[in-house]
Amino acid sequence: MNNSFFKMFVPKEPKFCVLLRQMAEVSAEAAILMLDCVKNLEYEEVVEIARQIKVYEKKGDITLVKIFDELNSTFITPFDREDIHDLANVLDDVMDYMNSCAKKIVLFHPKYLPESALALAQIVDKASDIVLQAVSGLKNIKKNAKNMSRLVNELHELENQADEIYELFLRDLFANEKDSIEVVKLKDILHELEKATDATEDVGKIIKTIIVKYA
Repeated sequence: MNNSFFKMFVPKEPKFCVLLRQMAEVSAEAAILMLDCVKNLEYEEVVEIARQIKVYEKKGDITLVKIFDELNSTFITPFDREDIHDLANVLDDVMDYMNSCAKKIVLFHPKYLPESALALAQIVDKASDIVLQAVSGLKNIKKNAKNMSRLVNELHELENQADEIYELFLRDLFANEKDSIEVVKLKDILHELEKATDATEDVGKIIKTIIVKYA
């Protein structure tokens, strides 16, 4: 049977892959700034870095809206529209948690940030790069499935590392920090970083689902 009729409805451009990659790129760029935000910088520098992260967060939101608009207007998608929807949402979550962390650093202005903050930010940075690589593989799932699966496993391992760092941080915080206000500040700030690592693992889970369906 001639499939030329049905091919007419297949999108000429891999627009969803392009847009999802754009969201992953935004997070990867913001993650670099996140590293600077948790280092020992002057408060004015932190304020400026947080402003830049917010700019990336807005870019991500704009792309998210584009993806949802395309889902509403596209007859045939390269893979399940539910998976595209969910993947876009969790990519947005990664960016949102970084933005929230930077905003809390500015608003709370803690007396110090522990080494755990930098350790978590480094994991977010590494995980964001891996997410970008994995999302980039969606344009040719069959060809890239093996490498994408490896990247998904790396995201899982990084999230486990982040959990351990956060748990050790909490133990030390409650055992040694005597200022209750600082306890609240630091716990909230680092929790945003920990949630960002959770979101990168969620990206991996959705990509794994897509691989199972289409590889």
